[in-house]
Amino acid sequence: MDPMEDTQWNDVLRQKGIIPPKPKEAEVTEEQIEDMLESVVKNYTSNEKRPEELELDDLDDLEDELDEKVFLEYRQKRMAEMKSLLQASKFGEVLEITGKDYIQEVNKAGEGIWVILHLYKQGIPLSSLMNDYIRNLAHKFPTVKFVKSLAGLCIPNYPDQNLPTIFVYLNGELKRQFIGTSSFNTGLKQDELEWILSETGAFKTELENDPRPKIRDALFSQLNCGNSRTQERNNDSDSDY
Repeated sequence: MDPMEDTQWNDVLRQKGIIPPKPKEAEVTEEQIEDMLESVVKNYTSNEKRPEELELDDLDDLEDELDEKVFLEYRQKRMAEMKSLLQASKFGEVLEITGKDYIQEVNKAGEGIWVILHLYKQGIPLSSLMNDYIRNLAHKFPTVKFVKSLAGLCIPNYPDQNLPTIFVYLNGELKRQFIGTSSFNTGLKQDELEWILSETGAFKTELENDPRPKIRDALFSQLNCGNSRTQERNNDSDSDY
């Protein structure tokens, strides 16, 4: 069975999260088309007559041939990209591990594999919420290996105040860590977590802007507003003299 085929059965499997979604077709930019056309023309004219030596009818034939060559070159390029993406999209689920699985599943995950590990504990609300978010992100970004573990089973005597904890690895090396509730906004939303994790380089998000509340901006706005009112009162006081 080819998971890339458009069949009713594959659609059902994608809805259930059993196979990864089909990768989106990338838009072809004008610059990419020009680069491919330049490459094809260069290859063509290196073996055939130079374009300025061709008659008008020959130029028309060359244009048709170049169109076909560009199409075929782009099609082969896209097929190679989709094949590579399909091979990399081998996760899509959250793997539950314990301490004995850590080295094999995290440190030896494979070259070029990003691993996102969530340490949690039952009874901690943000941990439970984070598990839901991690599961959804695993479906959305199947090239990333999402892993979770009860903190005490992964790291003995791991402090509760450090939960939830997220470790981000690449090639078995720790790249980023988020420890405790202070690393996340109050009322954390899934798109906020997606943005935070995308900033580590583990995956590319389609979110265009940081969805986190602009607490700092709001604070400065309040301060500026207060300063403006103070200045107005001072100006009014000055005008009384």
